[in-house]
Amino acid sequence: MADPVLQEVHLNFNLFRKAYEQKDFNACMEFLPKLKAMLAQLRSLPPMYEATPNAAGELAVARDIYEHAVVLSLKIENEEAFERDFLQLKQYYYAAFGTGRLPPSPQEDLLLALNLLRLLVQNRTDEFHDELELLACMSPDALDNPCIKHVVELEKSLMEEGGAYVSTLLARQAMPDDISTYTYANYFMDLLENSNREQGDVNNNDAVFFEKAKESAYCNEIPSLQLINQMLSHATKSDQIDGSENDS
Repeated sequence: MADPVLQEVHLNFNLFRKAYEQKDFNACMEFLPKLKAMLAQLRSLPPMYEATPNAAGELAVARDIYEHAVVLSLKIENEEAFERDFLQLKQYYYAAFGTGRLPPSPQEDLLLALNLLRLLVQNRTDEFHDELELLACMSPDALDNPCIKHVVELEKSLMEEGGAYVSTLLARQAMPDDISTYTYANYFMDLLENSNREQGDVNNNDAVFFEKAKESAYCNEIPSLQLINQMLSHATKSDQIDGSENDS
C-alpha cells in the first residue's frame, strides 16, 4: 500500500508544477512550505536516511522539489531563498553519492555551477574552492561539465586580472544567447555588478559603462550572462526544470 504522506506530496507537487508552468509564482511560494512540511515527515530523507520501503521514490521526489525551489528562487530574484534551498538540495546530491538509493540528477551539474557562480559573485572565494574540492571528490567528471568549467575559468580570469572585473568580463568570448533565460542572467549580472562596486573594483566610468552595457548588445558578451544563459538553456532543453515536464 502506498504511503499516504507520499501520495499527498505527489498531489501537491503536481499542483505546484502546474502553477510553475503557468508562471504563477505566488501560488508556487504558497505550495513550497506545505511541501517542505510534508517532506519532513518522511524518514528516508536527510538527515535520517532510513531504509524505508519507499525510500527511493521519496528521495527522488524530494530532490525534484528542491531543484524546482532553487530555480524558482532565481525566477523571483531571491538570493537568500536560493542559498537556503540549495543547501537543502545539496543533501540529496550527497545521498545519490553516498547511499546508492538515488541515481544522479541530470540537473545536478547545472545547479552546482549556478551555486559556484553565486559564491563567486558574492566574493566567497574560500567556499567556492571548498565546493570545487568536494565536487572533485564526489564526481571528478563533473569538473569537465561546460557550465562548471566556465565558472572556474571566470574565477581564474578574475584572479589573473587582479580584480579588473569589467575589462575581464567584456573581453570574454561571446556565448550563445537564449532570450528565455534573460531574467536569471540579468539577476546574476546585477549581483556581479554590485559585488564589483562593493569591492571598489569599478571606477565611475566603468560603472557608467556597465549600466549602459546592461541595456545594449554588449550584455551578450558578459560571461556571467552567457554562463547563466547556457546553463539554463540546458535545463530548458532537458525539460526537467523549466516547466515542460510530464506529470507521470
